[in-house]
Amino acid sequence: MPKFEHLRHKQPTRLSKPRPLIVACAPMRSNVNLSRIVRTAACCGVTRIIACGKPKLDPKIARDGVAEITLEVRRSLPPVLAKLKSEGYAIVGLEQTTQAENLHTFRFEEQTVLVIGNERLGLEQAVLDTLDRVVEIPVYGMPFSYNVATATSMALYEYCRQFPGSPQ
Repeated sequence: MPKFEHLRHKQPTRLSKPRPLIVACAPMRSNVNLSRIVRTAACCGVTRIIACGKPKLDPKIARDGVAEITLEVRRSLPPVLAKLKSEGYAIVGLEQTTQAENLHTFRFEEQTVLVIGNERLGLEQAVLDTLDRVVEIPVYGMPFSYNVATATSMALYEYCRQFPGSPQ
């Protein structure tokens, strides 16, 4: 039987190049959710988050993610997404919609913008109109959807599973 020893604060595996993944967030109702998204994104090696509204990070929740992430504040997502699309990014919404694809079988493109909706309102129609594809996470019980930070974590994990990156 193997012997396991706990490694507290094991050093992260550094990637040889930054991930070509951007997280773009609609205005969030809760800075706690945005702070959790920042922390998770940083753990996944994401370096760029675009946030709308009046984002404020809670450093106790985002932790070291604050230092790892460039947080860009924008007034509106559609113009930013259109520009990123013109630069070759796939624009993928994380939302429950018609034509949404199941996260379990979804194939991300490596150069992707993952667009996250508001906790209550989801993604507004102007944002939905800019998306190339939509991915959703199946829900097997109540309530009808996962918390936005939890859902983002699941999608980021799946992206990283598909594109583990090369360590330095």
